[in-house]
Amino acid sequence: MLNTHIARYVSLYRGLGRKFSEQERLLRQYAAFAERFGDRHTRVQRIYDWCHTASSQNVARHRYDAARNFSLFAHAEDPDHEVPPVGVFGRGKRPRPTPTIIEPDQVRAIMAAALNVPPHGTISPYTYHYLFGLLAATGLRISEALALQCDDLVEDGLVVRNGKFGKQRLIALQPSTRQALEAYIAIRAKHPAKCNDLFVTIRGRAPHKVRAHVVFVRLARLLGYRGATGTAGMRLHDLRHTFAVRSLESCPRDREAIAHHMAGLSVYLGHASIANTYWYLEATPVLLRDIAAASEQLFQGEAA
Repeated sequence: MLNTHIARYVSLYRGLGRKFSEQERLLRQYAAFAERFGDRHTRVQRIYDWCHTASSQNVARHRYDAARNFSLFAHAEDPDHEVPPVGVFGRGKRPRPTPTIIEPDQVRAIMAAALNVPPHGTISPYTYHYLFGLLAATGLRISEALALQCDDLVEDGLVVRNGKFGKQRLIALQPSTRQALEAYIAIRAKHPAKCNDLFVTIRGRAPHKVRAHVVFVRLARLLGYRGATGTAGMRLHDLRHTFAVRSLESCPRDREAIAHHMAGLSVYLGHASIANTYWYLEATPVLLRDIAAASEQLFQGEAA
């Protein structure tokens, strides 16, 4: 019975474009646990007991959140399903880390340093050089860039087939960015590859995103842009932050123009909600100063 409800719940979210694989895995585990006790509805105490069998506090929290969200869905159809209170096993969401806005000369230095990534004389140094350049020029997520295939570079731009929540989009490219990608593809053609991945290493496949993060951080430390191990600082994802912030800083100071710009940027970045794009307004002193000035003018106008 619980598995039937779970199947409909998972199907609903997948219909909205979510992969929902991890949530389904956890809920199937919960159903197996609960049905051993004959449960046909969600029970608060059973959810507690299941979460207490977790190997760590973090796992317990993920289990609890998955089961509670499912309980809300089931309870909306049948009040016999019990809904546990929020936050019993802690709140998992951490605040977003403060972004580092990367200067153009720093991007160029990192790209140049990437050409010295070992092993020399292989495709790998070129891969990281052009990969970091593409992230800086387009604001792509690293997962999206590494999922690109050779034929995703089309006449109208770059086809992103593996966006967040399974969304696909076409992004326009500056001529210089297109020329750079074409130059990399020409280099790639001289090296053997086991698949059609656009960015490949000596293994003939795209590098894992963790490896890309590690290479970037090492280069940032080598160049003095980031402190020693264990300290916060410049991250690979900051290339995306920087792209978004610079785009907003260049927008005309007109309310209607900004609204159109935000909507376009949200689609370009592949955000599920424009609220995620508005977060970038807080990212630099330049933008915060503009917001403060506009707020002061609004306040003075209302006070007059």
